Amino acid sequence: MLTVLIDRCARWIHVLIALALAAMLLLVFGNVVLRYAFNSGISVSEELSRWLFVWITFLGAIIAVKEHGHLGTDILLTKLPPIGRRICLVASHGLMLFCTWLLFSGALAQARINWDVEAPVTGASVAIFYASGVVFAVASGLLLLLDLWRLLSGQVPDDQLVQAIGSEELVITPDFRLDRTTGPGKDMS
Repeated sequence: MLTVLIDRCARWIHVLIALALAAMLLLVFGNVVLRYAFNSGISVSEELSRWLFVWITFLGAIIAVKEHGHLGTDILLTKLPPIGRRICLVASHGLMLFCTWLLFSGALAQARINWDVEAPVTGASVAIFYASGVVFAVASGLLLLLDLWRLLSGQVPDDQLVQAIGSEELVITPDFRLDRTTGPGKDMS
């Protein structure tokens, strides 16, 4: 039930990202065309595009947390027994939750400070800009807490504790062969 809700929210986030990207494209491209063709422009284009870019970044980061798409190193984890892997993952989740808390408290403080500050062109509250950090921190914090709960309650099997794929584990197709017999400076006859 909870997984279905998270997947639905992720789909809505994908839609929001696509809409924000389309709006950015229209604003920037429209502004370029208007400036060069008609010596005019959309005054709010730069400001809104910048805000949309920040929102796209933070919304995409929520999806990355959900899909475990963040960067990680598994050189130590692959050498440890399953209990050692669990301990390291619990510690890493604790560190990620701490960083998320720092981001949340900082973004919330900035949103409160800038609540009454108006953006120069749109006149909208600058708190909208910082709210993206608050949204990310809340969503990723909940996702990290859920992952931590699954890890501590034993719902994550031992074979799924290391999720990174290293270069030595990649499958090379049989058709791909590096031919070292020819190349620069080698006689082809």
